[in-house]
Amino acid sequence: MRSGGGSDSLKRRDRNEDSITVRFRYLDSTRNYLLDSTITDFTRRFPIPATNIFLGNTGTASRSILFSPLLKPGWDPGFHALDIYKWSLEKARFFNTTRPYSELNYQLAAKSEQIIEIIHTQNIKPNWNFLFQYRLINAPGFFSNQKTNHNNYLFTTHYESLKKRYNIYFVLLGNKLQSGENGGVRNLNDLDDPDFKDRFVISTRLGGQPSNSRNFFDTDVGTGNRYNEFTVLLRQQYDLGKKDSLVTDSTVIPLFFPRLRFEHTFQYGQFKYEFRDYIGDSAYYKDNYGLTLGGPIDTVQSKDQWKEFINDFSIYQFPDAKNLQQFIKVGASLQNLQQELPAGKKYYNVFGHAEYRNRTRNQKWAMEANGKLYFTGLNAGDYSVYASLQRATGKKNASYVQLGFENVNRTPLFIYNEQSDFYLLPSATDFKKENTTHLFASLFQSSLKLRLSGHYYLMTNYSYIKNYYQLTQDNSLFNVLRIAVEKTVKLSKRWNWHTDIYFQQAIGNVPVNLPTIFTRNRIAYEGNLGFKNLDMALGLEMRYHTPYKADGYSPVLGQFFYQDSIRINNPLPDISAYVHFRIKSFKAYIRAENLNTARASNGFGFTNNNQEVPGYPTPGLNIRLGVYWSFVN
Repeated sequence: MRSGGGSDSLKRRDRNEDSITVRFRYLDSTRNYLLDSTITDFTRRFPIPATNIFLGNTGTASRSILFSPLLKPGWDPGFHALDIYKWSLEKARFFNTTRPYSELNYQLAAKSEQIIEIIHTQNIKPNWNFLFQYRLINAPGFFSNQKTNHNNYLFTTHYESLKKRYNIYFVLLGNKLQSGENGGVRNLNDLDDPDFKDRFVISTRLGGQPSNSRNFFDTDVGTGNRYNEFTVLLRQQYDLGKKDSLVTDSTVIPLFFPRLRFEHTFQYGQFKYEFRDYIGDSAYYKDNYGLTLGGPIDTVQSKDQWKEFINDFSIYQFPDAKNLQQFIKVGASLQNLQQELPAGKKYYNVFGHAEYRNRTRNQKWAMEANGKLYFTGLNAGDYSVYASLQRATGKKNASYVQLGFENVNRTPLFIYNEQSDFYLLPSATDFKKENTTHLFASLFQSSLKLRLSGHYYLMTNYSYIKNYYQLTQDNSLFNVLRIAVEKTVKLSKRWNWHTDIYFQQAIGNVPVNLPTIFTRNRIAYEGNLGFKNLDMALGLEMRYHTPYKADGYSPVLGQFFYQDSIRINNPLPDISAYVHFRIKSFKAYIRAENLNTARASNGFGFTNNNQEVPGYPTPGLNIRLGVYWSFVN
């Protein structure tokens, strides 16, 4: 969807009975996008990106294996390990469709893992559309005490007045995320013991002895993290400009060219973050967190709870009335924050922002510059500056080159504040603001099916966690370089080799551990096997990274932390075989994942588990089936 393109008949505008036009845009986007119906890359349909690692079960904590620091100023509660399973305002879509459109999506995998998603959108009137979207992720897991149960729901609606002067956008968004925490396997040697071929019976550090239940309707994850986020957004716009019309043989189509736009945005949010362990192991919490519990087994609980109110007023000016993708925007916001738990405290922020965008009418140049500055309040002195210039090249502007710059000065996550219930240090520490400079460039050549990109980060006051809970800051200046090559090689008429290669390097003695090389390769047949309505992709997918000292994971804080003693060295890449196909509006994905775990010692089985996070083995063989069906009502 990021590319703004699709490849099926939905993109052809035809008002006949059997056709439909479906377009959408994002809240702060000026471009329209088409639905993506390609089937070559399963990660477009799966919540975990190809460049992410996780704790071994769908829905558990995850992070990118590529260096990608947080680059957003202002208040941040601090919980991002489950971000890939969230829906956000930035990803909320506003549709425009000529007929009602629905999708029913279902995935089933080993150990009763299920993902269900429902999408429905339709225009109530030509100038009024709504969208409803719901997703459930329920995964008991291969190992004990790592069950996940995530619920996401989204409602959006957009109304434009008949005179095209007034627009209203409304978003209702919720994320209820529950992830069981088992603290990792107690003894990794159990992975090689033939008595533990059923990984569910291997002892874990947290959660006690679980019942061997994989009931789909059982939503209790036991020991673990529970995050609840609820957001309401209401945006109203009123335009001043020039009226016009387009006269055809049978109709008169009213047009309006805005020159000045007034915008008000109200946003309300509730955020609840909790770690809960009612059967805490005293030795585990004493050794790793320095916590002394009341007895051999006791309760461990941390909870932060917030309410947020934002009022923003902005003004747009359009230099070219016939090009709405060129504008200047300035605005100011008042953010009120109420920390309800662990102690009732109130904070506020006042910040201003400005933005300039211009995508020229010939679509060759795209310029964007924006900035934000926190004048006063909790995060006073935070700021961000961003600039990007893109030039389209080639036939039909199918290729491009881009250059960009970014600088962010930000307050560390709120868990670094002693007012957080997740702050476990014995005394208060003064953490300075983090500063990051980010330079980036990319080149895409459609004729060569080649994308080159580079990222350079210059950082100081880098905040990180070590030893499970010790909040730390590195005040030295260091840099990180990341280079990527993404290329499709045509092996024959129907066989393609998709390769992504990432090189990254941190320079200096810094608390950042990165694999030097990460690569993902797919070798696949992509064609129709001679059938007109069939589109197919079948092949092998492999992912591999060079050995490195990977970050550990802290269950109580829900954070990955820096460690320099355990080296992750997986001798084999992760290997999957797949068959993806599409017949008109029906798409299906059949995958056999983690084939690399096969071994014949002590009897054949898929027990040669890889490891991406110390103490957390990845699953064995996982057969996955996904079905995606779209309907035009």
